[in-house]
Amino acid sequence: MNDTFLKACRGEKTDYTPVWIMRQAGRYLAEYRNIRSKVEFLTLCKTPDLAAEVTIQPLEILNADAAILFSDILIPLEPMGIKLEFSESKGPIIHNPVKSERDIDNLRNINPDEELHFVIETIKILLKNIKVPLIGFSGAPFTLATYMIEGGSSKNFLKAKRMIYQSPESFHRLMELITDNTIRYLLSQIKAGVQAVQIFDSWAGTLSPLDFSLFALPYVKRIISAINNSVPVIYFAFNSSSMIELAKTSGADVIGLDWRIEVANAVERLGGDVSIQGNLDPCILFGTDEVIKERVSLILKGARKAKGHIFNLGHGILPETSVDKAILMVEAVHERSIR
Repeated sequence: MNDTFLKACRGEKTDYTPVWIMRQAGRYLAEYRNIRSKVEFLTLCKTPDLAAEVTIQPLEILNADAAILFSDILIPLEPMGIKLEFSESKGPIIHNPVKSERDIDNLRNINPDEELHFVIETIKILLKNIKVPLIGFSGAPFTLATYMIEGGSSKNFLKAKRMIYQSPESFHRLMELITDNTIRYLLSQIKAGVQAVQIFDSWAGTLSPLDFSLFALPYVKRIISAINNSVPVIYFAFNSSSMIELAKTSGADVIGLDWRIEVANAVERLGGDVSIQGNLDPCILFGTDEVIKERVSLILKGARKAKGHIFNLGHGILPETSVDKAILMVEAVHERSIR
């Protein structure tokens, strides 16, 4: 197996900088669109053969150094009692959002091995068919809580923040429940064989540093502590460049960076005892070949003093992206980082 990605996670010496792309199994690939045209998103997530197939597609096309399990951060919410739908136009829709203590009472703990068996089966299929590390993942508790409270995506997260400021005890109770189930879910993935996990905190950047430290970070710390160094952990708190020092206290092996911070600045602020992941702006892939190569080089140069560096975009690849540009980026990372 090509373990360059895992070495970079651990801060070990690598022959080159490994690269993978968030949402690398996605709509920018014609092969993915072909499968999606035949099945709904949730069905795709819950059909192991198909989920494994779309996980593998970008490995063969991009020559990426890691695979990430095809699923969605909201998948564990269904067995907890959340009625979930994915709309092509609106994204995730939750039909029974959490509004009260009674709604929290109605949520339940999950048994991932049984109730999310399709995820475990997908992992087992992938381990037999890929030659790079497999990344498992979950949403961070705060991000999952926002979806559960808001009923879907939000522009200002008013409902979630109202609960934080008006009923903090209820919010913490919800976060405890989500955290317990997230730990179960990730440990189940690790038991099945994933070699690293990423925690996606997509909406952490909507919080002030104080609220992040009070209402989000403690629960991420609990998850990472429970994983107990069994596999490397990547913590990606989107739009939170002002809080990377706080994110580092999560205990993660790797801190994911979005494009809103220069890599060299992030390395200086984080110190030399944590690896980093990122952080090309996904829109750079709409630039010329020379612009893409130049920006790749700048990021590689900026990350030289990091304990370890995994190249990635600063967020998920956009559906309109040319596959050729994504391939060019991966090739540029590999070629320009050879040591």
